[in-house]
Amino acid sequence: MIKTVIFDMDGVIVDTEPVHRYAYYKQFSELNIEVNEEMYTSFTGFSTRNTFQTLKSNFPTIEHEVEDLIQRKRNIFNDAFDTKEDLLLLDGVEDLIKDLYQHGIQLILASSASKVTIDRVFTRFNLHQYFSHIVSGEDFPQSKPNPAIFLHAASLSIAPKENCIIIEDSTNGVKAANAAGIFCVGYHSEHSKLQDLSTANLVIHHFKELNAEIISQLDA
Repeated sequence: MIKTVIFDMDGVIVDTEPVHRYAYYKQFSELNIEVNEEMYTSFTGFSTRNTFQTLKSNFPTIEHEVEDLIQRKRNIFNDAFDTKEDLLLLDGVEDLIKDLYQHGIQLILASSASKVTIDRVFTRFNLHQYFSHIVSGEDFPQSKPNPAIFLHAASLSIAPKENCIIIEDSTNGVKAANAAGIFCVGYHSEHSKLQDLSTANLVIHHFKELNAEIISQLDA
């Protein structure tokens, strides 16, 4: 029986991708580099640090230190985040979170986002009350598809990882869940059209397909 649900954040709980995209491409312009769609899509699930480490290896003209690049991107993102009024939780996810919480299923967040960004999202939508633990990708040297973030999240569970599931929307996130040996629900939304969720144990297209009863009976 499933005792713990581990959520990704971007693309699962809230769609901050347009804000991230705006921030990254504004910064790419400042750095005078051209990042094509294929390369940008490959960064999905990466931490900001890993993204800029990869960019520096691909674009030798980038002379800035990774930490400086991270801070600049964060500043652009935060300014845009605070002024974007149409930033909403994804359809149905709040009802699912509340249903799981009310039925005593533990909720853990494991997101590649920084702690600052996670806190901004959770504070804006009053989500802290539902989650027992928050794990940020900035605490790990390698991003998804490396399974470290999910293995750590599972170690915080009230039950063995065999009684956990992960909800992910990205190719790298699903690969990380697979590598961690944890049951993965792939969320295929309009925002994840270019992501490969084929190795997820279960693929859904709307959160109304899930509730506490269905999840608790999943055969992980």
